[in-house]
Amino acid sequence: MLLLLRLKLQVGYVLIIASALLSALYLMPVERIAATVRSAVADPVTIQLFFALTLIKVLEKILREQQVMAKMMEASRDLLKKRKAVIISMPLLIGLLPSLGGAYFSAPMVEEATKGLRMPAEEKGFINYWFRHPWEYVLPLYPGILLAAAITRIELRSLILSNAAYALLICITGFLFSMRDIKPETRKSRNADSPFRFSGLASFLPIVLILVLVIALKMELHYALGVTIALLFLFYRFGPKAMVMTLRHGFTADVITLIFGAMLFKFAMENSGAVGNLSRYFTEEGIPLLPVLFVLPFVSGLLTGLTVGFVGSTFPLLISLAAGAHLNQMTFAFASGFLGVLLSPVHICLVLTREYFKADMWGIYRKIIPASAIIMAAALAEYFIL
Repeated sequence: MLLLLRLKLQVGYVLIIASALLSALYLMPVERIAATVRSAVADPVTIQLFFALTLIKVLEKILREQQVMAKMMEASRDLLKKRKAVIISMPLLIGLLPSLGGAYFSAPMVEEATKGLRMPAEEKGFINYWFRHPWEYVLPLYPGILLAAAITRIELRSLILSNAAYALLICITGFLFSMRDIKPETRKSRNADSPFRFSGLASFLPIVLILVLVIALKMELHYALGVTIALLFLFYRFGPKAMVMTLRHGFTADVITLIFGAMLFKFAMENSGAVGNLSRYFTEEGIPLLPVLFVLPFVSGLLTGLTVGFVGSTFPLLISLAAGAHLNQMTFAFASGFLGVLLSPVHICLVLTREYFKADMWGIYRKIIPASAIIMAAALAEYFIL
C-alpha cells in the first residue's frame, strides 16, 4: 500500500488492490469475498461516510464561493492575532466533531489560513491531520474512550486524566514539527476605536450550527450538514439550477472509490482473520506483557485505522493476559493503539488530508513518526509512574 501510494496511485484504488491481495494471501473462499464486498457496500458507516463527504464538498463550495471562509479567516486573525493560532484553530475546532471525514472539512480552511505562505503541501497536511486529533484521547464524545472505559470498567474520569498528557503532547509536537518558518507577526492589533466586525463572527454560524446539531442535539453529521446546506441555500437565495450545480459538485467518482476502498479493506481485515490471528500468536508464544500491551493495540490500530477497532479487538484479550484492568496498563495500551491509528495508511482522516492537499504520503509521515515517538516515550514514562 505504501509503495503504491508513493507511486501516486489514487488512494481508493490502492485500498481495493490491498483488499484483493489480502484475500489471496489468506485464501479466502469466494463466498466470504462476496460477503466482504456486500458488507463494504451496505454497511451503514459506508452510507453515512458517503453522504458526509459529499455534503462536506458541497458545503465547502458554498462557503468558498460566498466568501464565507475568507471572512472566517479574517475574523480569526482579528481575534487570535497570531498566525499560527489562526492556522491550527480550524482543525482543533472541527476536531470537536466526532465525525467520519471531518479532516476533509478543515482542510480547505487550513489552505485558506496558509495562503501567502511558502508552505509545502506535506506540512499543511500534517497540520490539518495532527491538530485534529488531541480530542480523541480525552473527549467523551468519541466512542473509543467510552468503549475503553466500558470494557475495562475503569472510571471514565481516570482514563481521561491519564490520557490528558498525550492530548497536550499532540499540540506541543504539532508546533515542534510544523510552522517553524513562520516569523512572529509585528502587525498591530486591531485599533480599539475601530468598529468591531460582527459580520466576521457571523461567518462562523454555519460551523457553530453543525457543532450544536452534532454535539448538543446528537444529530448525525450528514443530517447536520444537510440542514446547514438547506439554510445556506435559502439565505443566499440559490435558484433551482444553482442548487443542482452545487450539489452535483459533491458527487464525484473519487469520493465513491475512496469510501468503497476504505470499507472494503476494513472488512477484508476482519473477515480474513488477520487481526485475530495476531492476537492468538502473541498469546501462544508467551511474549512478556509490556511488549504485548504495545504491539497488539498498535498493530490493530495500524491495520484498521479505527480507535474502536483496536479497543474492541484487543482490550478484552489484554485484560485477560494482565489478570485484570489496571490504569497504567490500559492507558498505555490506549496510547499505543491510538498511535497505530494515527500512523495507519487507511486512517480516513489521513487518506482525505493527503488527497485534498495532493501531498506526498511519506512527506507527511516524516513529521508524524517523530511526533509519535515523543508521545510513545511519554506513554512509557507514565506507565512506570502510575
